Amino acid sequence: MKERWNNEKIARRFRNGSMRLKDFLPFFLSLAMTIALSATARAESLSLVGFGDSLMAGYQLPPEDAFPARLEKALKDKGLDVTIANAGVSGDTTSGGLARVDWSVPDGTKGVILELGANDALRGIPPEETRKNLVAMITRLQERGIAVLLVGMLAPPNMGGDYGARFNLIYSDLAREHNLAFYPFFLDGVVTKAGLQLDDGMHPNSDGIAVMVERFLPTAEQFVRSLQKGE
Repeated sequence: MKERWNNEKIARRFRNGSMRLKDFLPFFLSLAMTIALSATARAESLSLVGFGDSLMAGYQLPPEDAFPARLEKALKDKGLDVTIANAGVSGDTTSGGLARVDWSVPDGTKGVILELGANDALRGIPPEETRKNLVAMITRLQERGIAVLLVGMLAPPNMGGDYGARFNLIYSDLAREHNLAFYPFFLDGVVTKAGLQLDDGMHPNSDGIAVMVERFLPTAEQFVRSLQKGE
């Protein structure tokens, strides 16, 4: 009631011509402070980047159904103020990711969800090269003060047992060696389910993305909360 009375009083004085410029100063100062606090609150939104290949990009899906967009919504539903930029490029390998990581991850980014390597395995690229490229990306990001959540991948069975054994250990080894947040297998719960995949049998459909986000969410939530605490 008091605030309403004050507003009415100001309006009456303005109509009567008795209101002077200096009388508006408290109002303007209060308004400026409100705007500044609002801008500060928006600036504190935690910026993440989903950096990967077609599985991150959302191959043949509308932008709102891509993994970064769905994960961002799920985290916000948990009360976490985050934005997740989609830096997925279909067909990208770890060498391609290494070539673009510096400019694809802008300054101000607090964390990167690093998901690359599936196309390396499909092309039979030596696991040692995949490991080297991932190490280089992790190192560059950490040198910029950007935390990394490493996402694991598994080699297709048709690549053979020896290749699979060498490839599949890359991600857990790197997570341990570089003290990274880690999610073991990006396509967990989707890879063997035809109803969760596109007709190509390789990429998740919208329902598949929903499953991936649901399973990934606890790891992502822990990652975001650790960044908020400055750990």
